[in-house]
Formats: sequence, structure tokens, C-alpha cells
Amino acid sequence: MSLPLSGVRIVAVEQYGAGPFATQHLADLGAEIIKIENFREGGDVGRLVGPHFFGEGDSHFFEAFNRNKSSFTLDLKKPEARQVLLDLVKTSDAVFNNLRGDLPAKLGLTYESLSEANPAIVCAHLSAYGRTGSRASWPGYDYLMQAEAGYLSVTGEPDSPPARFGLSIIDLMTGTTAAMALLAALVESRATGIGRDIDTSLFDVALHNLAYVATWYLNGDVVTGRDRRSAHPSLTPSQLYKTKDGWIFLMCNKEKFWSVLAEVLDKPSWVTDPRFCNFKARLANRDVLEQELDAALSAATTDEWLKRLGGRVPAAPVNDVRQALDNPFVAEREGVVSASHPRFGGIRGVAAPVRVNEPLPKRAAPELGQDTDRLLAELGYDAGRIAALREQAVVQ
Repeated sequence: MSLPLSGVRIVAVEQYGAGPFATQHLADLGAEIIKIENFREGGDVGRLVGPHFFGEGDSHFFEAFNRNKSSFTLDLKKPEARQVLLDLVKTSDAVFNNLRGDLPAKLGLTYESLSEANPAIVCAHLSAYGRTGSRASWPGYDYLMQAEAGYLSVTGEPDSPPARFGLSIIDLMTGTTAAMALLAALVESRATGIGRDIDTSLFDVALHNLAYVATWYLNGDVVTGRDRRSAHPSLTPSQLYKTKDGWIFLMCNKEKFWSVLAEVLDKPSWVTDPRFCNFKARLANRDVLEQELDAALSAATTDEWLKRLGGRVPAAPVNDVRQALDNPFVAEREGVVSASHPRFGGIRGVAAPVRVNEPLPKRAAPELGQDTDRLLAELGYDAGRIAALREQAVVQ
């Protein structure tokens, strides 16, 4: 099996969500991810995140972020661990971490510390607030970034308390950004033979995601707030509307979709009505349009409207998590896969979002330390040396 990242080896000093999510992207595409776990703390803290577990030390949370990886127990704070790490670096393409910003230098995970062992090594860092500046030593988490970067002020209904995203969206997007950054540096390294440090942070990604909303403020002093029913701030109809049995989300983000919607709803006059004839007019009359669309759409169920609108007007049902994953289209796309686990059999999870013309690997997250002996042997360590490391509590 040949995959895009076959032959790429990455040492990952990672835990919890954002970092493991980054390397799972790479593992799914064929990279070998050697996950360094501190056995003194029970390994990746994600193993202990409940409330749902397959067994001791193996939570549903951990399985969601660590598919297709190897687990190597190594206490990096032990002096004897340094040589083991350097031997791994000599055979690897990158070292990745998602530690607090001040820790990579302290643990010797920077390019300056590792380049003597391997000049081509890429050192990718994912932190809360970056490795420089006044907050380098600060811990930080997703919800804090959402709060400080303004997300809670644009999420939810106008008269409700500030609200975060229902998912840890900053963790997930920072992980994806970090994977992209690592690959960018790896392209350079393979071309030049020289690696580098490359950084991203939860805070920087959260701020970057403000995108056009930031541009509106920075260039027009416009402060975007919250609109009813999750409405788009400038385009309409682009929000939730009532149907006979619930809700439907419509997004006529091009003028052509508005005319098709008017046709399907048997309201051809809406196309030329001065209140609704273009984006500007519809935005000025959003409240009236909402009432008109509610009335028209309440004549049929959400499913009935989707059958009439599907493929013609961008529309979607409002699903809960069960409905989202049991969606027949998800099955059609093979969006749920089963990964093989030696103790628990098949563990179901969401498929990788990048598709290639080869089957992707489907190994469940590793048991703590399951690959330690194998990897040490590959590095040339004999049984006596491995036993000595274990006696010194450098590895488990």
C-alpha cells in the first residue's frame, strides 16, 4: 500500500486534543507517528478523559484522536532519555509537540537542540499562546480562545448569554493548521536538507479564523454581533426557517438560488418585489422575509422540502449527533470506519476527511507503551540495554 505520507516518520510529544488531532491527520495518510507518552502520568491525559471508556486507560476521547499511531513510553525528564530521543530523531523527519510555550526549549525539542543529531529535522510546535512573548508560559485551552477572540459575541441568539461553539473548534482547527505547517516545513527540508522550527498556537488560529469579520472591523470599524436564528451577517436568506415539523437551514448565497427558491415555493413575484429583489433589499427587509418564508415553508415537513430543494437550493436539515452520523449520505461516503483494536475489537470512528485512491490504515489507538520494545530494537538497542532503561525508569 502506497500512501501520500508513507515513509515519513514523526516523533510526537503530544497529549489531549489539538496535538493528537494534528498527527492523526498525518497518520491517516500513512505517516508513522511515534507517540511519546510519560508513563509516570498514565500516558496521554486523553486516556483518562471520561465519561466514556472502552477499558482502563482507553477512553472514547483518546480513541478519537490517536488512530494509526505507535506508543513509546519515555520519561523525557530523565537524563538517560536524552540519548534515546536523539537516536529517534536521527531516524525521523519531524518532531512535533503541543506543549506549553516555554517547555519545548526546556525539554530540548527545538531545532537548535536537535539539529546536531539530524540537520534536516523539522520541529513543529503547537502551543496555547506561542513560544515567545509575555504569555509563553501560560497554559491555555480552546474555550478560553473562543472567549478572548470574540467568538462568544457572535454565537447564539442576540438576547441570550454569550455562547461558545458546541465543539472544540479551535483545538480542531489548530491541529489541522499545525499538520499543514509541519508538511510545509518538511517540503523545504527535503529540498534543502535543512530543517527548522515552525510554530502555531491556539490563540493565533482563533484570531486568524475571524477572517472577513476582522477585515470589516479593521477597515470599516464594523463590529459584527449576533443575529437571530444563526443568520449570516450580510446575506439573506441564509439562516434557520420553520417548517411543518421543525427547522431547515437555507443559504441563498448567490442570487440565482433566490430565484429558484421563489419558483419552488410558488412565489415568483418575490424575484421582482422591491423588498426582496437583491441582497441589499433582502437584508434591509430581513424580518419581513423571515415571516414570509416561515409561512411558506410551514406548509410541508423538512424532509419534504429537502426532496424538492436538494441540488437546486443549498439547504440542510438540523440534525442532532445521532441523526448526523446515521445519515444515509454518510454511509454512502463511507464516513464512519471501524478500526481494529486487540482488546476491544472494532472501534468505530469518523473517517479521515482526505480521500486517496488507496485504502487508508484503520488501526485503533495504541495501548500505552505497546511499541516501546519494538522501536528500541529497531534503533539497535539489545535486550540488556532495554532492560537497563526499564530498571532506570526511563521507559516502561
